[in-house]
Amino acid sequence: MSTMQCDVVSVQESLYSGTVTMLIAKGAGGELGIMPGHAPLVTLLKPGTIRVLLENGTEELIYVSGGVLEVQPHVVTVLADTAVRAENLDEAAILEARKHAEQLLANQKSELDRAVLWVVSGPYNQFRSQQNSLKLGWPFSPEKKKKKT
Repeated sequence: MSTMQCDVVSVQESLYSGTVTMLIAKGAGGELGIMPGHAPLVTLLKPGTIRVLLENGTEELIYVSGGVLEVQPHVVTVLADTAVRAENLDEAAILEARKHAEQLLANQKSELDRAVLWVVSGPYNQFRSQQNSLKLGWPFSPEKKKKKT
């Protein structure tokens, strides 16, 4: 099976570095599936979950708030604004941040308050959307879904 080098980094840390068989992400033009030998590409990433398929058949799920995806024939690099491993997400903290953001909206006095609401509540809605589309339980589990036989 063919592999490629993959690096997923944010401003704060490196979240993944190793060989993978495929990377799936939401780019500016839609969902992308990157495999070894893919044509060179640079695109902006939309907020969402990046799926990193490993050589052993498992997958890593990493949530990004946006960033840049660079693809070379044997190397794929994700430069994320903010990134969190799915297994490290804390639903209680996300719900608390959303509640606080909704209170800000109810009492909003300026465009700055509206911007804070967007920044805080957007990731929660994206997490829930990704959870439903990937049909994974909360909190996300990095285990590979079982194949139907």
